Amino acid sequence: MKIYIKSPLRIFLLMLVFTACDTFLEEEPRQIVSPTNFFNSGAEVKSAINGLYDIYKNNSLHGKIGLDRYYENGADVIGPNREFGQVEPIQNYTINEGNVSDISQGAGAPITWQDLFRIIQNASIILDNLQTLDNINQEAKDRYTGEALFLRAYAYYHLTNLWGAVPFFVENLPIEEIRVLGRTDADEIRNSILADLQRAQDLLPASYSSSELSRATKWTAAIVMAKIYLIQQDWQSALNKSVEIINNSDHGLLNDYASVFDPFNEYNDEIIWSMDFVKDINQDDWPDHFTPRIRDEPRNSDERPLLSEALGSRTEGFTGYGLAVPLPDYVNDFPVDDLRRSSNIVTSYLDFELNFPYMPKMWNLDQINSPRGNHGDNKIIFRLADVYLMAAEAENELNGPGAAYQYINTVRERAYEPNQPLSGMSQQQFREAIYDERRWELGGEGHRRLDLIRWGILLDVVRETEYRIYNPAANIQPHQVLLPIPVEELRLNPALLEFDPTNNGYR
Repeated sequence: MKIYIKSPLRIFLLMLVFTACDTFLEEEPRQIVSPTNFFNSGAEVKSAINGLYDIYKNNSLHGKIGLDRYYENGADVIGPNREFGQVEPIQNYTINEGNVSDISQGAGAPITWQDLFRIIQNASIILDNLQTLDNINQEAKDRYTGEALFLRAYAYYHLTNLWGAVPFFVENLPIEEIRVLGRTDADEIRNSILADLQRAQDLLPASYSSSELSRATKWTAAIVMAKIYLIQQDWQSALNKSVEIINNSDHGLLNDYASVFDPFNEYNDEIIWSMDFVKDINQDDWPDHFTPRIRDEPRNSDERPLLSEALGSRTEGFTGYGLAVPLPDYVNDFPVDDLRRSSNIVTSYLDFELNFPYMPKMWNLDQINSPRGNHGDNKIIFRLADVYLMAAEAENELNGPGAAYQYINTVRERAYEPNQPLSGMSQQQFREAIYDERRWELGGEGHRRLDLIRWGILLDVVRETEYRIYNPAANIQPHQVLLPIPVEELRLNPALLEFDPTNNGYR
C-alpha cells in the first residue's frame, strides 16, 4: 500500500506510512508509524528502515527517471526527442512556482519535495525510537542508526542541491513546530549532514550478504561526503574522502565499460550503490525513457516492418518512450576512438539507420525478461569511476595536474586501445579535461547538471549547446541553478518566504 499526500505539511499531520517490497527485505515493512508510536523490536525498526528505501524508489526520486529530470535534463548530454510536458519546464528553463511540482508528477507520483521530507521525518522518528530501544543488540542498533542517518542526510543532499536553503530539522519535532519552519542556509545544512554522514560511515558495514546488496554501506556514505566537499570546494577533504574509498573499499573498476551496465551483472565490483528493482514485484520503467519507440524508427519508415521483424527474431523490441536521447553536440563531440562511445551513443541498430541517437547503456530491449513497464533493472546511483574523477578534480584544484593524472588516467585506461593517458597540461587545461571526462564516462547517469552548476558554467554551456527541441539557450537565467519552492508549499507555510522573499529569484 502506498499513500500519496499532496503536501509535506499534511504528511506531518497524518500518520507516516512505510511501504517496501524488495529482494533485500527479510521482514514485512511496518505499515503505519506515527510520532507517538514506539518500536518494540529490531524487526520493527528494520521494517521501518526498509520503508525509507522504498520511498526512494518512488517515481519522484529514483523510480522512473525521477531525480534525473533535474540532474540531466537542461544540461548538455541528453534531452527529449519530442515535446513532453513533464520535461519541458526544466529542459526549456520555463520553470516557475506553479509548474515545478509537475516536473516529477510522472505516473501520479508525489512530488520530489514531499517525498524527501517524508524520508527526513520518518528517519528522525526511527532515530528517536532507537535511543530508547533496549531489546536489540548493539551491532544491529549501530547498523540501523547508520542507515537512518545516511538516508536522512541523503534526502537533505538532494534538497540543498535543488532548492538551496530548505526547512531543516534532525529531531522528532512536534507537528506544531514542523508546520511553521522557515528555511535554513544550505551551507549550515551541509555542515550538519556531513557530521551525520561521517557517523553513518563509522557505523555502517562495508558490505552486506547477497540478499541485502541494495542497502547503503559505509562507502555509500563516504561518496556523498566527497560530493558535498566538492560543492563546498573543500578540495582537501574531497580528495581525502575519495582516496579513502579508492584505497580502502573492496570496489574496483571493471576492465570493460559496457559490462558495468549489464542487467545480468548487477552489483558488480564497480557499483557502490544501486536501487534494486524487481520484475513483477516493484518493477519500474525508467529504462523505457532511454529505449526507442518503434514509431520513431528507423530513419526510413518504410523499413519499420523489417526492423520489427529483426527485433522480434531476437526477442527484442523498440517499446520504450525514447525521451532521453543524446543531444547533437554530445554525438558530435564524443571521441570516435573512445571505446565508451558505443555504450553511450548508437545511431544504427541491426543494420538499420536510426532516426535518433540512443544511449544503449541505459536501454533494455529484452521483451522476455524486461518488457515495457515491467523492468527489473537496478538503477545505478554511484560507482567507483565517479570517485576516481572526483579525486582527480580535487587534486588538480589543490596542487595542479601532477598527481591528478593517476586518477583520471586510471579511468581512461579502459576507454582507449592503445591507451591514451593525459599529460603535459596546465591546471586550467586539466580542469577542462575533467569537464569532458565526466561527460563521457558518466553521461546520462544523473550527475551532469549539478556538475555544471558547481563548476559555475551551466549558463555558458546551455547557451552554446544545440538542442533538438525547445530553446533553453534563450530562456535560461542565472537564478535557475536552483528551483523555486512549489507554490502549494508557500501557501501552506508562508514562513518559507522569510529567508528569501524572491523564492530563489522566481518572484
